[in-house]
Parts: sequence; structure tokens; C-alpha cells
Amino acid sequence: MPVSPDIVVGVTVRAKICGIRSETDLRLAVAAGADAVGFISGITHFSEDGLSAPQAATLSAMVPPFVTRVLVTHLEDASAIVALADEIGVDAIQVHGLVSSATVSQVRATAGGRKILAAVHVTGRDAVAIAQETAQFCDAVLLDSRTEDRLGGTGLTHDWSISAEIVEALAEIGCPVVLAGGLNAGNVGAAIAAVRPFGVDVNSGVEDASGNKSPQACRDFVTAAHDLRASNTARVHGQPGDSRSGGDGP
Repeated sequence: MPVSPDIVVGVTVRAKICGIRSETDLRLAVAAGADAVGFISGITHFSEDGLSAPQAATLSAMVPPFVTRVLVTHLEDASAIVALADEIGVDAIQVHGLVSSATVSQVRATAGGRKILAAVHVTGRDAVAIAQETAQFCDAVLLDSRTEDRLGGTGLTHDWSISAEIVEALAEIGCPVVLAGGLNAGNVGAAIAAVRPFGVDVNSGVEDASGNKSPQACRDFVTAAHDLRASNTARVHGQPGDSRSGGDGP
């Protein structure tokens, strides 16, 4: 029996570690307690962590139960996005490209029940209206920073006051928000306090100088996120932070 979407509860903030590109990265993320891991594939903008579909599929098959596998893709064609998700074998799809709401809706309709996250790049106050529009067609909105040549993995924060406004607006329709962009163990606590997201997403913020995931940074980030609660943001109704045995998460 589903819980009413009008019930607001305090929840542990979910933590996703993105940009998994090796078995070692994956093992470190899982050992750190990440709720979800992200595989970047199908890219149109620069990313050091991009994987081919076979590479991502090999890693995805190694993920243990109760850790959500997320395809993060820049692709802009709905059928291509879903085909890539099928090939890799994931539980959720993060549509991170520059796509229309209609495309997000089509991905959701054809994704075989997978939860769909849609990225909104917070580059100004227009992001509020974009997020409100996008939220109608996905299961969660992910707020990220961007540059001219990167759609994510920038290492840059954005204006958290705008992100907080988006969280407040989307709470009214029960849409969870995941915060990304320049996060690390040192600032994730302040970010959660300021924005109150359902979840947080990190990539470069837990890497060492060589671009590999750092075991200490991964542990510190996940611990910092899990130690805090977002009491007024998540409305319970098939939340995308649930595991593969229930709902799927970012």
C-alpha cells in the first residue's frame, strides 16, 4: 500500500558517487556506503570519465544488491537513451544532456519502469522555471553546474539559494531534488543545510590527483551526507533513493 505523497518525513540524505570508471572505483564507492553509483556513457560534451557501453556493462554487473546503478548520459534521442540503458543494465537513467521536456517524458514512458532523473543546470534564476517544467516528466530533478564545454564534473558550485528555491517549489508536487556541482566532503554539510535536497551527487570532489576515486574522500563524503537529514524536502511516494528491491534512485 503506497504511502500518501502528502506526508513529509525526515530522511537520510542519499549519496551518489558518479564517474565510476574502473572496478577499483566501484569497490571504493560501495565500501564507502554510497546509495548509488553513476556510469557516464553516451557523451556529447567533455568528460574524463566517459565509458563505452561494454565497459559500463561490465562494471554494472559487479554492483551488489541495494546499490542503485545509474546511467548518466548526454544523448538527446529518447530511443537511443533507453537502448543504451538496456545494453548496460542499469536501474535508473540520468538524462544529463540538453534535451526538451518532451524527450524526458518519452524516455520515462519507454524506460521499462526505471526511475528517470533529469538534469537542470543552475546558471541563473531561469533554472527555477525550467525545473518546475521538467519535474512534471521525471522522477527526480538533479541540479548541476555547467561550463561551455562540460555538462557536469565541473568541480564548480552554483548559487545554492536558487537550488533551495527549486527544492521548495518542487516539494509542493512531491518531486525529489538531487544536488550536484562542486560538492566534496568539506562543503556537503553546508550544501545540505542550505538547499535541503533529497540526495547529493559527487564526482571530481572525491577524486585524487590522478583522477581516480579516493577511498578516504569517498568515505568522508558519504558519511557527511548520511549524518545529515533533509527534513522538509522528500515526500514519500516511490522515492528515487530506494534500492533495486523497491524504487530506484540516483
